[in-house]
Amino acid sequence: MPLTLEQLNTASAAEALQLLDGVYEHSPWIAEQALAQRPFRSLAHLKHAMAHAVRTASTDAQLGLIRAHPELAGKAMVAQSLTAESTHEQSKAGLTQCTPDEFARIQQLNADYNARFGFPFILAVRGPRGTGLSKQQIIDTFARRLDNHADFERAEALRNIHRIAEIRLNDKLGAEPLLGNDVWDWHEQLAEHSDPGFAEKGQLTVTYLTDAHRACAQRISHWMRECGFDAVEMDAVGNVVGRYHPAAPGARYLMTGSHYDTVRNGGKYDGRLGIFVPMACVRELHRAGRRLPFGIEVVAFAEEEGQRYKATFLGSGALIGHFNPAWLDQKDADGITMRAAMHNAGLCIDDIATLQRDPAQYLGFIEVHIEQGPVLNELDLPLGVVTSINGGVRFVGEMIGTASHAGTTPMDRRRDAAVAVAELALYIEQRAAQDGDSVGTIGQLNVPCGSINVVPGRCLFSLDLRAPTDSQRDALVRDVLEQLAQIAARRGLRYTLEESMRAAAAPSAPAWQHHWERAVDHLGLPVFRMPSGAGHDAMKLHEILPQAMLFVRGENSGISHNPLESTTNNDMQLAVDAFSQVLHQLAEEPRP
Repeated sequence: MPLTLEQLNTASAAEALQLLDGVYEHSPWIAEQALAQRPFRSLAHLKHAMAHAVRTASTDAQLGLIRAHPELAGKAMVAQSLTAESTHEQSKAGLTQCTPDEFARIQQLNADYNARFGFPFILAVRGPRGTGLSKQQIIDTFARRLDNHADFERAEALRNIHRIAEIRLNDKLGAEPLLGNDVWDWHEQLAEHSDPGFAEKGQLTVTYLTDAHRACAQRISHWMRECGFDAVEMDAVGNVVGRYHPAAPGARYLMTGSHYDTVRNGGKYDGRLGIFVPMACVRELHRAGRRLPFGIEVVAFAEEEGQRYKATFLGSGALIGHFNPAWLDQKDADGITMRAAMHNAGLCIDDIATLQRDPAQYLGFIEVHIEQGPVLNELDLPLGVVTSINGGVRFVGEMIGTASHAGTTPMDRRRDAAVAVAELALYIEQRAAQDGDSVGTIGQLNVPCGSINVVPGRCLFSLDLRAPTDSQRDALVRDVLEQLAQIAARRGLRYTLEESMRAAAAPSAPAWQHHWERAVDHLGLPVFRMPSGAGHDAMKLHEILPQAMLFVRGENSGISHNPLESTTNNDMQLAVDAFSQVLHQLAEEPRP
């Protein structure tokens, strides 16, 4: 019989310690510290308590934990001296059936890794779905992580140890994230569709109204119908809209969703997680034959990234009446106008104006999204509550000095445009850090016609400045522009600067943020509040509806807009559970 939380909570200290034996390899001190937090409110609470014990331990203790693990396909496996847990995991990944070449490659990687870091390579070989990584995935990850900084790699090893422990705890308690598995599988199946030129390379790229984009829309529509949505349609800009009707006609709807387009060579979860999590919740309501006092409208937004055309947030913008007709004449890299692409997709341009939503018919808008950053990952937290979507300002500029001979121009006589921009970049790094949550980036720095032996006379650059509130953003912008002027004057340079984008911050509506906070707390997890540095569809709906977002932890240090973007079936399950909790809270609220 599987272990239960009640057994663990009521057992003596010695018995409880024995029940958790083997979760963390040869390290009973972790369970001992975690057990001080009994009673555990949930399995998620237990997992976090154990991870917290590791995170707050000394570096020596953390290194001891890492070194308590065996090498992958190493001497312990050959000698059959692995623990039962490690034997099961390495066997499930096929490491006990390596070919001679695979075994030799892994042995060399083990030797190189130990020489570089001084501890064994740790990887949760059962993977983010729990079904096991392939040997090639393991070897590729092994090779990639050899290039990491030592401190980062130590943290990455610990994160993988936590994932190993999570799966072992699932096994002990007979816990399977069934809905998380379904959400995971939807992502995998949708990722089968990719634009030409990328699909052949195994890369994921889905841009607005391409064949791959339209295939994704069809799949989402099909799954929505299977989930039990009462009405599913593709609207005039390509959004896929599913509606689950309320218990009584005339009631308002909760709107939710995210985008299904991607950046070029992107990840599988950006945007799409916010579609599939509420779909899973609607499916469970339908299976139970249950209606809520409000309806649920899930929108898979057709375009958020602005990759094929310069029309960012086209899908969500159309719902608030912000579709710009001038976009229709934009051309993509192949010279195809948006108008032609829409006609080819069978969309009715004349109906776009009818998509604007009436706020009086909605309760609000909520969105689930992968974090796209390292914060939750570093804190060993699966969920985070978003306090605000950062406002931002972007500029494109040019610093102008004098091109001169690199060998004959003394250092104190130079009018170097590139060095001036580099000085500005260092100032932005320092100034943004003063605010904590502000960020500033010079993402483009280009010396036109630069030469190895010429002092740069021109430097083209960009500025991207963001903060959780407009006042904080504006203070950052003011200081950076003042510093830019001072640098140019001191160095005898001139510059041009053009504002290319300005977006207002979108603070979460307090009541809606509180819904997410209560949901996370209900799961037995600490409530962690954080701003969103990236833009999301929620910031468009914010203009007409109260909104709040929930972030889900990403693996691989939270990397996003990258094929390494990932999350786990367990974290997806927690997102579904949190969303269901919000639905429950809203259902319990009195209606006017």
